[in-house]
Amino acid sequence: MPGAKERELRRRIGSVQSTKKITRAMELIAATRVVKAMQRANEAKPYAAQVTGVIENLAAGGASVDHPLLREVDEAKRVGIIAITSDRGLAGAYNASVIRAAERQLDAARTAGADYALILIGKKAIDYFTFRHYEIAAQYTGMSDTPTYENAREVADNIVTQFTAGDLDRVELVYTEFVTMGTQRVTVRRYLPLESTSTIAEGGSAEAGSLAQFEFEPSPGGVLESLLPRYMESRLYSAMLEAAASEHANRQRAMKAATDNAEDLITKLSREMNQARQASITTEIMEIVGGAEAMGSGDDSAIINVLENMEGATA
Repeated sequence: MPGAKERELRRRIGSVQSTKKITRAMELIAATRVVKAMQRANEAKPYAAQVTGVIENLAAGGASVDHPLLREVDEAKRVGIIAITSDRGLAGAYNASVIRAAERQLDAARTAGADYALILIGKKAIDYFTFRHYEIAAQYTGMSDTPTYENAREVADNIVTQFTAGDLDRVELVYTEFVTMGTQRVTVRRYLPLESTSTIAEGGSAEAGSLAQFEFEPSPGGVLESLLPRYMESRLYSAMLEAAASEHANRQRAMKAATDNAEDLITKLSREMNQARQASITTEIMEIVGGAEAMGSGDDSAIINVLENMEGATA
C-alpha cells in the first residue's frame, strides 16, 4: 500500500540523516587533525635537516667510519619491510594502497630467493597480513595517529639491532608521503643500509665544504658513528609524521564523499516519498469521487464498499 511505502521511506531518510551527521562530524575532526599533523611534520623538519647537515659537514671534512649501518651485501638473504598504516579505517584507499605496495615488495623479495621480515605499524596492516598467514617479525599499534619521537626510536632501535646483528640484509620503508592536502602518494624507500656518507655529502648543501673546517670532539669519526643512529630515528619519525598527516587527509576526503553521498540519497528518497504520498492522495481522491458517484446513483452497496475501502486505507 502507498501508506506503508511512505512510512518505510521516512524511516530510511531518518537513518541516512543520522549517518550524515556522523560522517560530517568525522570530516570536521579529520580536518582539524590534518592541520595539526602538518604542523608537527613541519616542526620536525629542522631537526632532521640539522642532523643531515652535520653528517654532510663530517663527510665533507673527510670523516669516514666503518659502521654496521653502512654494511652492503651483494645478495640480500633476508629483507625487512616496514609498512606504516593506520589503526582505524574509514580513510578511503589509504591503508589498502600501502598494503598493496608492501605486498609487492614482499613478493619481489621472495621471487629473488630472499626471506622476508614484516615490521608493521598500524592495526590495519597487522590484521591484513595476519589473516593471510604471513609471518610478522614485529608489530606496533597505538602510534599511527599521533606518533612521537619515542615511538620512532622504539621501532628504529629494534630494526637497527636486527640489521647490525646480521638478521636483516636490507630494509625497505613503505609509507604514504604527504605532498599537499589533495595529493598523497605511496612511497617505497630504502631504509637500510644507509647510503655512504660521501653520497649524503654530494647531495647536501653547498656550504658543507666551507663548514667542514670545524673541529669535532672526540673525533669526526666518533661523532659520525654516534650520529648515524639518530639519523635513522629522524628518518623514520619524519615518515611516520607524513603518514599520519596523509591518514587524516584521506579520512577527511572519505568522510566528505560519504556526507555528499548521504545528501544525494536523502534527496532521492525524499522524491520517492513525495511520489508515494502523491499516489496515496490520488487514491483517496479517486475513492471519494467514486463514493460520491455511488451516492448519487442511489446504489447503497457501492457506498458501503467505498466506506470500507476508505477505512482500510486510513487504518
